[in-house]
Amino acid sequence: MNAALDVIGKAGLPRRLMIDASHANSGKDHTRQPGVASAIAEQIAEGQAGIIGVMLESFIVEGAQKLSDPAALTYGQSITDKCMGWETTEHVLTQLAESVRQRRKSTD
Repeated sequence: MNAALDVIGKAGLPRRLMIDASHANSGKDHTRQPGVASAIAEQIAEGQAGIIGVMLESFIVEGAQKLSDPAALTYGQSITDKCMGWETTEHVLTQLAESVRQRRKSTD
C-alpha cells in the first residue's frame, strides 16, 4: 500500500488509491471479497488517508449465470463476473462506512 502511494507521490500525483476488492485481490473468488474489504476497512480505521475508494463485484443475487437461454435467467444475477449478493454487500458497506467514521474521528 505505502509503496504504491510512494510511486504515485513521486509521479507528482495526489497520494490516493481506489482498491479493487475483487479480481486479483480476492483471487477472482467473490466469496473472498468480504475478507479483502475487511482488511481495507482496518487500514482505513487505523487512519490510512490514501484509500479513497473500494471497488466491489456486487449484484442482487450472489454468483453468476450463463447467458444461454434468456428466458431462464435469474433476475438480479450477473451474467459476467461472479458477484457478492446484496446481503453480503450490505454488511461490507456497513463495515467500510464504520471504518471511515473511525478515521474521521482520529483526524478531528
